[in-house]
Amino acid sequence: MKITQKVKKILDCYESDNPGTKTNLARILMQGKLGGTGKVVILPVDQGFEHGPARSFAPNPEGYDPHYHYKLAIDAGLNAYAAPLGMLEAGADSFAGAIPTILKVNSSNSLARDKEGPSQAITGSVGDALRLGCSAIGFTIYPGSDSQFEMMGQIREMAEEAKAFGLAVVMWSYPRGGDLSKEAETSVDVCAYAAHMAALMGAHIIKVKPPKDGIGLEAARKAYESNGIPTSTLAERIKHVMQASFNGRRIVVFSGGDAKGLDGLMEEVRGLYEGGANGSIIGRNTFQRPRDEALAMLDQIIDIYKGK
Repeated sequence: MKITQKVKKILDCYESDNPGTKTNLARILMQGKLGGTGKVVILPVDQGFEHGPARSFAPNPEGYDPHYHYKLAIDAGLNAYAAPLGMLEAGADSFAGAIPTILKVNSSNSLARDKEGPSQAITGSVGDALRLGCSAIGFTIYPGSDSQFEMMGQIREMAEEAKAFGLAVVMWSYPRGGDLSKEAETSVDVCAYAAHMAALMGAHIIKVKPPKDGIGLEAARKAYESNGIPTSTLAERIKHVMQASFNGRRIVVFSGGDAKGLDGLMEEVRGLYEGGANGSIIGRNTFQRPRDEALAMLDQIIDIYKGK
């Protein structure tokens, strides 16, 4: 595997990591149509756990089959495929070595009742990730939740183990729960705060939602206004999130969010690219479309990240 200077520069930012972890990061960064560019597009398919099977796969019933998602990610030329334990196990042998995989090691579901203290169950392990040949583990934290500190303690232990065995750590950092309003969950200050916390906890790759304009934490308003932090455009907000992620020294990817029209999605991706994002991690907006449409859409996204 040849490493480009662009990828070498990114790997140099991870100064404490062993060769195994850097190799797995390189596998993700060098894979697919964006390989070597420093940009990534990842397919995550954990929505069956989070939202239920029909809400996730009924729009495109082929998605009930775990092999479908492996093939989609491979044929689209994506950098990696992320999923919970059972989804990866169902295709691990058939697609061994074909694409870097990320084992999502904690999960929630829409049947849970605790809105102030949302949390996730541990549903996979570092041992599972090694057994399945994964390049990384993925873990969700909910900054703002009444259960946030327990989740942070869990990932601290799992990240230590993963890094010791040469795996990378991907952290979904999704503010919710506690006193956070729905609007505050995606406000620019709270998204930047969430990304910064993930970086502080040792994530190699950070996943957050595209931030919206507006301040969610009133205590932060003065800092934004007195320092003139620009947030009116998506590109400006993305630039700020990247700045909060150790001034661009950590890989940050942004979720695709709820299903949206193609034009709206492409406009969002252009804003991500212009703001300096490392890439996108898009699930429902990909696999809920018919395969041919999904492949064409992913090609357009990849072209945007190539600067076309």
